[in-house]
Amino acid sequence: MNDPSVSTTLPSRDAKPGRAAPLPVTIPEEKILSCVHCGLCTATCPTYTLLGDENDSPRGRIYLMHAVVQGRLPITESVQTHLDRCLDCRACETACPSGVEYSRILEPFRLATAQAQPSWKRRADWFRQVVLLRIFPYPERIRRALTPIRLLQKAGLYEPMERMGLWDLLPARLRAMLTLVNASVPAGPPLPDFLPAKGRRRARVAFFVGCVADAMFRHVHWATVRVLQENGCDVVIPGGQCCCGAIHYHVADEEGAKRFADQNVRAFPVHDVDAVIVNHAGCGAMLKDYGHYWKDSQTPKRQEFAAKVRDINEFLDQLGLVPPIHPANLTVAYHDACHLAHAQGIVAQPRRLLSQIPGLRLVPLPESNMCCGSAGSYNLLHHDLATRLGRRKLENILRTGAEVVLASNAGCLLQIEREIRRARAPVAVLHPMELLDACYRGEKPRGTTNGRMARPSRAGRNTSGNVAG
Repeated sequence: MNDPSVSTTLPSRDAKPGRAAPLPVTIPEEKILSCVHCGLCTATCPTYTLLGDENDSPRGRIYLMHAVVQGRLPITESVQTHLDRCLDCRACETACPSGVEYSRILEPFRLATAQAQPSWKRRADWFRQVVLLRIFPYPERIRRALTPIRLLQKAGLYEPMERMGLWDLLPARLRAMLTLVNASVPAGPPLPDFLPAKGRRRARVAFFVGCVADAMFRHVHWATVRVLQENGCDVVIPGGQCCCGAIHYHVADEEGAKRFADQNVRAFPVHDVDAVIVNHAGCGAMLKDYGHYWKDSQTPKRQEFAAKVRDINEFLDQLGLVPPIHPANLTVAYHDACHLAHAQGIVAQPRRLLSQIPGLRLVPLPESNMCCGSAGSYNLLHHDLATRLGRRKLENILRTGAEVVLASNAGCLLQIEREIRRARAPVAVLHPMELLDACYRGEKPRGTTNGRMARPSRAGRNTSGNVAG
């Protein structure tokens, strides 16, 4: 938890109004009272934008949590629903003139309420226990679980089966998960322990591999380390590293998240590198918060590790990009991943990098900083709202006329690619490092042909033989 010296109590679901069951939660009162309820956050809140309900706005949720903490309101199913609907995208923090740390209020509250549930109820949630806690944090398990889908994709059956509505026969969360599987892309071998810089060495960095990122976006990892090499970086890939812990933390397995965090802290040689590089926003936000989430004897080591973590866009911007010489000749839109723009404050850096690619035309994306609906496991647990946000993002992307849309987060890439695939739109979905890597190597970016998008055929495949999108 945040600070064990500050605690209060929350009433349980069964408590009568005015009576609070003992449940320690660390939400400093000053953090709650820093919200003056001005309402400037409402215009940036995805759920308020969709639903128009004050209870589904940041200030409304803060009011609800404060009332619960004070014992004026029990945790009813209605209250819990409004809080569960929050994507924790932190767009409200960017918009807030008072500097309210909304996430620092919401996250400990969610942990406390989830941990107050009977243990049998948490164990009975098969999706949480099996998929989220026992498959997602482990790359090899994800790869094995994806095998049937990959075979369907290679046979050209995946998209026809989706369009026929066959996935609708499955349980809702499983259906949502299957529809998010990205296109089959050659992943390449596992990253080696070390990759040397090209030319003069400018930095020595360690690279974070992660779980979903490695299982579904290893091609992005390879692109990233090649870009680092082109920019004069020795790249160390430490063995023994693991999932960042965000999945466990956000489904209230705080101890599991801490075990992962401490394993990563032990694995990375922070004294021997200039930075720990991460190329997906959700992982980066979690790694940078290691020194905040838990207060114990290991806190100084976690803080030391967190201080070395840099997003790849952030790091290259600070280092000074070696511009690629090969032109892109593409019109590109950039989507701001929430945990990059709002959680880490990294907005201008990716755009500065992209501006140095010859022939690239970067067009503004309407509502670029509005969540796409992914938000970790949100698009699995709140599929309807997530889908509405995904379609809103798709409409804005198509409005730009861009041939490529870029995003620096695994969840965003999966969410946006699904909506583009369903719309059969001729837009490639790439990580910025994929585009940079292609320009360094003088190759066409994945999903494009001669600098233009390859239009999908009726079978859902483009002319280069890769699944569209």
